[in-house]
Amino acid sequence: MSFIVGRKPVLEALNANEKVDQIFILFGQKGSAIDAIFTIAKKRNIRCSFVKKEKFDSLSDHPNTQGVIAQRPNQKLFSFEEIIASAKAKQYPLLLILDSIQDTHNLGAIIRSAECSGVDGIIITKHNSAPLNETVAKTSAGALEYVKICAVSNLSQAIDEIKKAGFWVFGSHLSNSKKYSDVNYKLPVAIVLGNEEKGIRQLTAAKCDFLINIPMVGKIDSLNVSVAAGVILFEIQRQRLGV
Repeated sequence: MSFIVGRKPVLEALNANEKVDQIFILFGQKGSAIDAIFTIAKKRNIRCSFVKKEKFDSLSDHPNTQGVIAQRPNQKLFSFEEIIASAKAKQYPLLLILDSIQDTHNLGAIIRSAECSGVDGIIITKHNSAPLNETVAKTSAGALEYVKICAVSNLSQAIDEIKKAGFWVFGSHLSNSKKYSDVNYKLPVAIVLGNEEKGIRQLTAAKCDFLINIPMVGKIDSLNVSVAAGVILFEIQRQRLGV
């Protein structure tokens, strides 16, 4: 089982009709969000109960549960084929490929930006990637419930298949790359973002059709990967909306 923590993420999951097995609320918690959680849980016949602090603390070590934890089945992952097929139904499909993102807070923030910017699917690596746990769910502010995600064993092979499906692959990379806003994104696009410390691997970069960068004017040469994701994804959205 996995858990959703926090009042808003739990409420988001309930409103999205996600599968929830049981909800635990720390004894003494009150408020409109708690009332809403109880109301929806009752309608959906989901067990919702107050528990003492000892029991509650044993469920999750998350530092900010806001007194609410929902237990659910393990996060559903889609198949690679499902991700590609659903994305291609759009005029300008957009995929996000994450090459070994290992920090759960970064992953959650990226998923949030992806959902808000209209990403059709996220591809992660099965190995050397952060788990889709309660920290990711919390940091994503509920976006984890809405975004299609698949995990692949061989990212290089997956990129080959994505290109065969008609996508142009853009990798975020500091060297030998174009300014991210000088590229036309009105076409089927897959964006590759790399590890927090090392960036995308050289083999991954070599598979990309184009390499892009976000120009820096300070003394630091790169942004946090979750911030870079937001910058790039919303530039794509800006171009496609014509604003």
